Amino acid sequence: MARQQLQVLATLDAAKTQWYHFTAIVVAGMGFFTDAYDLFCISLVTKLLGRIYYTDPARPDPGTLPPNVAAAVNGVALCGTLAGQLFFGWLGDRLGRKSVYGMTLLLMVICSLASGLSFGSTPAGVMATLCFFRFWLGFGIGGDYPLSATIMSEYANKKTRGAFIAAVFAMQGFGILAGGIVTLAISTAFRKAFPAPAYVVDATASTVPQADYVWRIIVMLGAVPAILTYYWRTKMPETARYTALVAKNAKQAASDMSKVLQVEIEAESEKLDEITRNRDYGLFSSQFARRHGLHLLGTAATWFLVDVAYYSQNLFQKDIFTSIHWIPKARTMSALEEVFRISRAQTLIALCGTVPGYWFTVFLIDILGRFAIQLLGFAMMTVFMLGLAFPYHHWTTAGNHIGFAVMYGFTFFFANFGPNATTFIVPAEIFPARLRSTCHGISAAAGKAGAIIGAFGFLYAAQPQDRAHVNTGYKPGIGVRNTLFVLAACNLLGFFFTFLVPESKGKSLEEMSGEANDEETSGDGAKVVQPSGVQMV
Repeated sequence: MARQQLQVLATLDAAKTQWYHFTAIVVAGMGFFTDAYDLFCISLVTKLLGRIYYTDPARPDPGTLPPNVAAAVNGVALCGTLAGQLFFGWLGDRLGRKSVYGMTLLLMVICSLASGLSFGSTPAGVMATLCFFRFWLGFGIGGDYPLSATIMSEYANKKTRGAFIAAVFAMQGFGILAGGIVTLAISTAFRKAFPAPAYVVDATASTVPQADYVWRIIVMLGAVPAILTYYWRTKMPETARYTALVAKNAKQAASDMSKVLQVEIEAESEKLDEITRNRDYGLFSSQFARRHGLHLLGTAATWFLVDVAYYSQNLFQKDIFTSIHWIPKARTMSALEEVFRISRAQTLIALCGTVPGYWFTVFLIDILGRFAIQLLGFAMMTVFMLGLAFPYHHWTTAGNHIGFAVMYGFTFFFANFGPNATTFIVPAEIFPARLRSTCHGISAAAGKAGAIIGAFGFLYAAQPQDRAHVNTGYKPGIGVRNTLFVLAACNLLGFFFTFLVPESKGKSLEEMSGEANDEETSGDGAKVVQPSGVQMV
């Protein structure tokens, strides 16, 4: 039997789209813009780092980062992100969403700037310093995932909640695009100011000393959008759902939302006592396992699987483009020309595939639903990955590069008009308020575990099987073609795990979590009635 909802929560669910919704989207979204810029800009400059710090002019090819260094530079921020998602997710439920929201942004600003100032008397010293600051940068980024998703879901009305959360996440696409555009602009400016010959012409002169400024400027610029939104984050009121259902302060919740919505809202302290009675079961209780255990497994598993594919694709686009000869061999270019060509290719993919996918989700998620979009995305990613893998040798021949780029772009489109977006949205909607941020953090951390496997695994697995063509310092792998088959299998598994996740379209957060429904017994481990209207799809 449904319990009567608090007026403050009912008012939020029924509220028309207002200015404060857009303010919340921008404030939360700029965090994700920064997140994406910081996480993915490193892939644009790793080739440059190899040239600057590991080139031996006596060798026929320019220097590249050693395998362990490349893995650390690409993956250490993801390790920090995983830790941050777990820690700040838990902290968001303990101290409140707003209390720690500004903290994550401040950490991102400091570590973005510090990453660009990485120092050392040896190449190993510079890389170690860079990795140290990128770990803590990732730690701050990790906190943004559960907090931004939870805050947006708790502010939104139930009719357009999916679109609002998706719009926050869609800023990730603009962050990836901005990283490519910024790198294009800076590399172009430095190429014109400091022209250099190709490596085969003059190995030493092909990397001008000023190239060391290029990667530092690109990395440090990630702090700018975070700085611009820090003030507004500190001014956001705590969400009414946390204040009422977790802090159990009905008066404060009504007061905060009366100001935001500009309507009179009754406090209803007695009703709050009734609603929250016997609702204190914890994350590791049998009651949570019965009510939400399969949901948590579904959100964590699907996020894990999509991130194995998504991050390996995103972080190592440059290697795939080189393997199909879309980007010329490194020795035929100067250092800055290589940065320019890599950023141009990734910007094109982001513009044509990545960004449109996010916004298709924004416009259609409250029409089609989360479940349908996630199934479609996983299915189409599987199809396009197989379409790249089976005729892979065809794509590597001259004249077929455009076809490969189009197919590759579609995998990004259906990742973002699909599980990359929905796995972020759903965990913020289906768990109880007192565990919402924690469960989102756990699901996101599972995703980052997948990203780490994608980042580290692809680095080694995509090496050619023929030892003669393996990059210096690496062992033979299974090749790009077989790696694409593995990624297709991950997407297919994600398709089936989606069936563990309930549809939340058009339902209030309390309906989804069971907080709007009576239980047969309290949290003593006895039988619990499932939330009404929530079906395992």
